[in-house]
Amino acid sequence: MNDDILFISDLHISWDKPEITRRFLDFLKNRAPSAAAVYILGDLFDAWVGDDDLTPPNRTIRKQIKKLTDSGTAVYLQPGNRDFLLGKQFCAETGVTLLDDYVVIDLQGRPTLLTHGDLLCTDDLPYQTFRAKSHTQEWRGNVLSKPLLLRLLVARWYRLRSYFHKRKKSQAIMDVNQGTVVKVMGEQACVRLIHGHTHRPAVHDFEINGKPVQRFVLAAWHKDGGQILCWNDAGHQIEVI
Repeated sequence: MNDDILFISDLHISWDKPEITRRFLDFLKNRAPSAAAVYILGDLFDAWVGDDDLTPPNRTIRKQIKKLTDSGTAVYLQPGNRDFLLGKQFCAETGVTLLDDYVVIDLQGRPTLLTHGDLLCTDDLPYQTFRAKSHTQEWRGNVLSKPLLLRLLVARWYRLRSYFHKRKKSQAIMDVNQGTVVKVMGEQACVRLIHGHTHRPAVHDFEINGKPVQRFVLAAWHKDGGQILCWNDAGHQIEVI
């Protein structure tokens, strides 16, 4: 094991995306075991309807993550807007540590804020309204009390509805709000931010109160490939897989 810290997000794994599933399983078997830690910053799954869902490829994914954590690599998972119903059962079965919406870590001596990214898209008011409602215990309890088959059917309907809603929104609305980024980084006293969600991989350099800061946007995975943000003593590198 070396000192590599790996960051990924937005794989959107589902039964109808076998290429991404195979690529992630290969990552878990061959790349991740040589790292000290893996951070998955949201939307590992395209939809998560509850920890009792063992439909393909969920069972296989859980088993391989458990092998990785048993080998000594720490795995941290931050729920995204698609898989925020991930819970304690999933963590117990895989050995992962579930993270809050905002988490600050020491990354090579610099305070670094980790988040999925959807909370930074404050111009998308309808989504933020839905997010606030869907993250209440009452809403979660109501959804998880429904039969699994019904939850799976509703999830597919939501995915279809989300696709058509996004087509009506401008790219600017679905991107992060820079004012919100500055505000949150200031509140968390961080000089670096790593997030996903927007599917716009880039490194943004700017200043807060005259001090240089950076925002790293992770890439979404797709059938033709994916990316890993790797940090170690040499700095950061983008690994293409």
